[in-house]
Amino acid sequence: MIVLKIGGDIYKEGLSESLIDDVKEAFLHGGIIIVHGGGDEVTEIAERLGKKQVFVTSPSGIRSRYTDKETVEIYTMVMAGRINKLIVQQLISHGLPAVGLSGVDGSILRASRKKRLLIIDERGRKRIIEGGYTGKIDEVNTEVLRILLENGYLPVIAPIALGKENELLNVDSDRVAASIAGALKAERLIFLTDVKGVMIDGKYVESIPLREAERLISTIGSGMDKKLLASTEALKNGVKKVVITSGFIESPIKKAINQTSGTVITVG
Repeated sequence: MIVLKIGGDIYKEGLSESLIDDVKEAFLHGGIIIVHGGGDEVTEIAERLGKKQVFVTSPSGIRSRYTDKETVEIYTMVMAGRINKLIVQQLISHGLPAVGLSGVDGSILRASRKKRLLIIDERGRKRIIEGGYTGKIDEVNTEVLRILLENGYLPVIAPIALGKENELLNVDSDRVAASIAGALKAERLIFLTDVKGVMIDGKYVESIPLREAERLISTIGSGMDKKLLASTEALKNGVKKVVITSGFIESPIKKAINQTSGTVITVG
């Protein structure tokens, strides 16, 4: 079983024939679940609708979207609507029985709403603000996913969760992929990005042990920090290996499985 996270850059370029061939291969040999991002498109459409997007930074340096009520509605519309269905359309047009869902459907993703956020303001000071509609995943309903997989379908999941009061919550797509992979005890979690892998001291590295990945989270830079955080969470929850690699190369999934591209993160 593979959980594949497709970044927004991969989606915007369109899924390549090579990538879709890899998805088919994984689908036929052990199964695959796809989780997608698309935050840049959410920002673009929100601002075209006149809703300026605000981003905040945590004390650990992780940058995220501040999600108020109007923003979570736009986020849901774009993620579960436009992006999810265009990915499903591409997969179905290549003969794959894709089913597009969000974490809301069948309560696949349950999360706790963050009532308060501790952020670093523009002056470098710590400040507490209202949490808005951002969540941290508590539970994955694997039954729905297993039913789909066992009946020959390919789930494609948009990163939206249900809160304790059944409110819609924005949840980070990398950590959604990690949560699903951990809950299903996937063999591999693969992040397809727009870079070759994890870069340390100006060089891409082939492998990183879990402890080193944890140490790097606060220093690696925006974007990759979330992927490393998600990778460590997945490994601690039973995923065998995590690979961060480019989605723009030939046969990216096959090469990630064979460990001939990207950065492999393992427990040992």
